[in-house]
Amino acid sequence: MNRDPHGRRMNAIVLAAGKGSRMRSTLPKPLQPVNERPMVSYVVDAIAGLGVERTIVVVGHQGSLVRDTLTQATNAGESLEFVEQEIQNGTAEAVRIALDAFDQEEFETDDGNMMVLPADMPLLTTATLAHLQEHHFNSGAAATLLTAEFRDAAGYGRIVRNQSGQVDRVVEHADASREELNISEVNTSVYCFRSKMLLTALQDVRSENSQNEYYLTDVIELLNTKGNTVRAVTVDDPDEVRGVNDSKQLAECESLLMDRSDAK
Repeated sequence: MNRDPHGRRMNAIVLAAGKGSRMRSTLPKPLQPVNERPMVSYVVDAIAGLGVERTIVVVGHQGSLVRDTLTQATNAGESLEFVEQEIQNGTAEAVRIALDAFDQEEFETDDGNMMVLPADMPLLTTATLAHLQEHHFNSGAAATLLTAEFRDAAGYGRIVRNQSGQVDRVVEHADASREELNISEVNTSVYCFRSKMLLTALQDVRSENSQNEYYLTDVIELLNTKGNTVRAVTVDDPDEVRGVNDSKQLAECESLLMDRSDAK
């Protein structure tokens, strides 16, 4: 189990409830094949290298198929736990559902931490997650985001920093102003949170945005508003945090994974 010298714990939540309409496939998005393996299995294996205490996978669209396929496709399959998000109304709601799987004790001390990741990032490595976790533990932050610098940030949430350079909030692409759209630092949707602070902040998330969804990104501003510390770690290789939303992006990730294998 993953306890640092100070006894702090890390659990993981994988958000795998999406349908992935832009994939134009009957197969749910998390199960889209990358080098003949379900995309989400790469994410789960990257987490497994950390030795987290529990990994909760939030399923939704064709949830039973995602659960059964993933259990068989990864070395960590037997230790995975699954919860269902029946209505896909946002990432914050998905995380709320996942937190219900934990005992109240998780949220009563300062030792509990949650890593939250999307299911569509097959290039993400254990080394990057370990670096994020170490930074989170050492800083004592309420939340630590993994960010990236992209030349073309279209579609990604932007990292808005204050005058002192600290992370202030995350604004989704659809809700960003013209000035905010010029920001090149993006949110990768990979986070570490202090468990009790995450639970408290989620209670204040509202769906007043262009998508009428409950955004997990709103937690960042809420934590800041209450005087908590939010940190960020920028990934060394932006390719690691490429998300997959269509067949073109899927093919690009597959090619990059093959290149990575050839380089070994």
